[in-house]
Amino acid sequence: MGTPEPVLAGVGNTILVLSGKGGVGKSTAAVQLAATLRAKGHRVGVLDVDLCGPSIPRMLGVEGRDVLTTPEGKWVPVSVDEEERLKVLSVAFFLDSKNDAVIWRGPKKNAMIKQLLTSVVWNVDYLIIDTPPGTSDEHISVMENIRQAPVLGAVLVTTPQMVAVDDVTRELTFCRRTGISILGIIENMSGFVCPTCSECSNILASGGGEQLAEKAKVTFLGRIPIDPTLSRCTEEGLNYIDKFANSPICQIYHSIITKLTRQTDEEMEVEK
Repeated sequence: MGTPEPVLAGVGNTILVLSGKGGVGKSTAAVQLAATLRAKGHRVGVLDVDLCGPSIPRMLGVEGRDVLTTPEGKWVPVSVDEEERLKVLSVAFFLDSKNDAVIWRGPKKNAMIKQLLTSVVWNVDYLIIDTPPGTSDEHISVMENIRQAPVLGAVLVTTPQMVAVDDVTRELTFCRRTGISILGIIENMSGFVCPTCSECSNILASGGGEQLAEKAKVTFLGRIPIDPTLSRCTEEGLNYIDKFANSPICQIYHSIITKLTRQTDEEMEVEK
């Protein structure tokens, strides 16, 4: 029997981004977390294992790019910036068209996820893994394969209303049963701030994510309001964190990253 392929080789620490429900802005949150880590000086990778809805390349402005391979047959992630401090790999790069659907049965999906976790040449301080919504076979495949990898834990993303919170509660239970540390909860789409009068309207209710964090005794990472500018940046593949560095949302993400990486950053400083 041959030596098994190492999982997430070249990765310092991994953060999973999870949600029990689609449509809560999980991929958008994953991209902003990655962009904020980069803005703080880290080398960052984003691994998109949402096989049925791989939207990360579009959000990062690298849709349609080719993935190179090393002489050993490993995949080289696509660089988002000239400095190569932000890189991404997604199943979307391997589809013939952005309109192609991934119509695969479980074993083929699991094989692809295993390949994404073992066959990529990373050289990053942090890797953000964007996962599919729910608690499907893909999640189990990810969890089984990363047990020996350096994983900080999972960030759960929800919207404020209880329908979403109930689904994310199931994801929280899934993490605990599979032994994944829960780093905290982000309450996304938490209010809409009027660009004219600055009044905040809670169009999707308010406080559900914070209540869940308190009930589950996990860290509440912050509330992210709806911002049309952020939506436009993700549609056009622009780096919101760099372009709007003084915005309230950017400051919230910097606060979230500080909470998530405080311990590991201190360890890196000691090693230097």
